[in-house]
Amino acid sequence: MRSLPKGLADKVAAHLVAAGKLMDTDPEQALVHARYARHRASRIGVAREANGLCAYQMGEWTEALSELRAARRMGGGPGHIAIMADCERALGRPERALELSRGAEAAELVGGEAVELRIVAAGARRDLGEVEASVVSLQIPELDPKLQEEWSARLFYAYADNLLAADRVQEAFTWFVHAAHADDDGDTDAPERLDELVVRLGGDIDADELVAEATAAGPLAVVDADESPLESADDEQRVDASAAEFKDSDTVVDEAATDETESQDSAEETATADRAVKASEPRGDESQ
Repeated sequence: MRSLPKGLADKVAAHLVAAGKLMDTDPEQALVHARYARHRASRIGVAREANGLCAYQMGEWTEALSELRAARRMGGGPGHIAIMADCERALGRPERALELSRGAEAAELVGGEAVELRIVAAGARRDLGEVEASVVSLQIPELDPKLQEEWSARLFYAYADNLLAADRVQEAFTWFVHAAHADDDGDTDAPERLDELVVRLGGDIDADELVAEATAAGPLAVVDADESPLESADDEQRVDASAAEFKDSDTVVDEAATDETESQDSAEETATADRAVKASEPRGDESQ
């Protein structure tokens, strides 16, 4: 703010503080304050950043993406890549979201920011129809029920949701339970999702029994926290290979269906030709 006249700097700062305080309780009004600060201090990175975050809260995806890009150009660093990738998803551009998740700056993220980007990238793969690959991409050391970090609930919930999309219902139930246990602040609707799945899995059955059954059905596909995590490039190749495998299997099915159709068409054409030949042959009484 030192580049601004003192009176203007104080006014912009006051609006930024108001935006920060209202973001969770009144995001619409927070955006009003942030837009004012951005209008009066468009060359100040923190004003553009605040505008972008408030716009994101209000679902103004294009504005949020533009402002966060500007803030990153001014300040540098990998900040808010996960939010930018999520904006790309919301704008119907999952490929761009994945590009952001593979960039050099994304490799600089650690902790919660890295996990958030993983969640968004998994969602982008799901948008592209790569459901199994989205499940694989979340099998990281942080996916450990023994961990209770600030991001654990969201990670467990995202993993459960992707399992459910892959029709792995019992495993999904187990991870919704883990998400509910980790969600002390009630940020997710994991308890409601559990209620829905109890009915889907056979009615009013004790939740602990269902979790035990899901666990006994086979080992959960989770990277052990004690194991060394994969390098990001190898990890990305593993997920891409998973997606390619499912695409190839779809292609084989499509080709088989095409061959069957072509075979049926050929048989029908032969039968039609035979009928035409028979129709053209003279009958015995006519030849006499």
